Amino acid sequence: MPLHHAVLALLTRRPNHGYELKARFEEAVGPQWGGLNIGHLYQILERLVRDGYVSRSQVTQTDRPDKNLYTLTEAGEAELRSWATTAWVRVGGFRDELFLKLLGAVALGPQALATLIESQRQTYLSELAGLAQQRRAHADEPLVAVLIDAAIAHTKADLGLLDSAAQHLGPLAAAQSAQAPERSRVRGDADEAPRGRAG
Repeated sequence: MPLHHAVLALLTRRPNHGYELKARFEEAVGPQWGGLNIGHLYQILERLVRDGYVSRSQVTQTDRPDKNLYTLTEAGEAELRSWATTAWVRVGGFRDELFLKLLGAVALGPQALATLIESQRQTYLSELAGLAQQRRAHADEPLVAVLIDAAIAHTKADLGLLDSAAQHLGPLAAAQSAQAPERSRVRGDADEAPRGRAG
């Protein structure tokens, strides 16, 4: 994810050092995104300095080690403007472990599929309840609220997906289950064949 652009955005207001940027990022986006690893942040800052988007200067401190102060350059502001005003396009496809679980449940038959769907439904409903609490807690933080709203919308869409999965995959799971006795019989014949040759 282009976290380096988020760092550029944070530097538009004033120069910062690494730990200030970490704290400001986590405050700006809230709990839904998760924390920002300080080691990763310093790697991002090194790259931004190398690319000319950020300049670095040292600030002398009497009671602590000197610290690096990072400042947005004109090139960095131009890069941020170009990125922030261009539509985002998904390039990685939709990868979600749920789809692999659905594959496994279909292979095991209708009961396994129904169990997975109901279990997943309860998980999503629990997530929605937690997100609703977070939304109330962060109502006065617009950027955090938008991110939580996105999480709520995604989770509601995931709930709808479960209904679609039950409708479209139910017949497939039933067909798989109907083939199971035939597969078991074929395996049984294969297991008996070596004994028959030995006799």
